[in-house]
Amino acid sequence: MKEIHKIVCCCGQGLGSSLILQMNLEKILKEMNRSDIEVGHSSLSEYSEYMADLFVIGLDLKKSFENTPRVIVLRNLVSKDELKKKVQMAFEKEEDVYCIQ
Repeated sequence: MKEIHKIVCCCGQGLGSSLILQMNLEKILKEMNRSDIEVGHSSLSEYSEYMADLFVIGLDLKKSFENTPRVIVLRNLVSKDELKKKVQMAFEKEEDVYCIQ
């Protein structure tokens, strides 16, 4: 299993929803006492599968990330509950390749 050291939140422009996701994710990781994980945000045009161990995206970008090894797809970008549940699922995964939807 590949360890998660860096998570990047992506959106179309890298300005709005990805920044909100990053801030929510940082709060969730703090609650989980996971200060060992770096969190960032990016636009789709800056994306490279090598820039992070895990990506968090909205449903609208799912097709663009279909060949990315580790992805969390959110249906509601502002739902902290959905984000927390899916991040916990990612930490429990034993596979190196997965898409949590």
